[in-house]
Amino acid sequence: MSYDDIQTACVVRYPYLWAREATKGETEGRKSRPVAVGVRLARAAGDLILFFPITTKEPEPERFAVEIPTIEKQRAGLDRDLRLWIILDEYNSDIVGRSFYLESDPPIGKFSKAFFLPLMREFIARRKKSTGVERA
Repeated sequence: MSYDDIQTACVVRYPYLWAREATKGETEGRKSRPVAVGVRLARAAGDLILFFPITTKEPEPERFAVEIPTIEKQRAGLDRDLRLWIILDEYNSDIVGRSFYLESDPPIGKFSKAFFLPLMREFIARRKKSTGVERA
């Protein structure tokens, strides 16, 4: 498999490092979890990717998070019977091909454009309030 399949709206497994953990000095994600590939930007030194975590823990009301509808869970290869949220007020950034964490495994699924692109537009509008953790 190649990294070329890892594109916007795909869901992959990744050892996501939460911002609160990074603030405490942790450098490694505690477990591999499904994440949504939010943005992939071509760069000469390797493509930059933003990852948004997917969680079963219901986020606090003040968080920018969206519950994933059943049909989208199915498209993304996620468990349809679990309540799942995409957290959009924090992200991990990494570099394709230089990452210690990103594998070239195929995505487990992909969200529809109709569901995911409005989320990315809203993320862009709110990006200054988001917290990024650089993993590269």
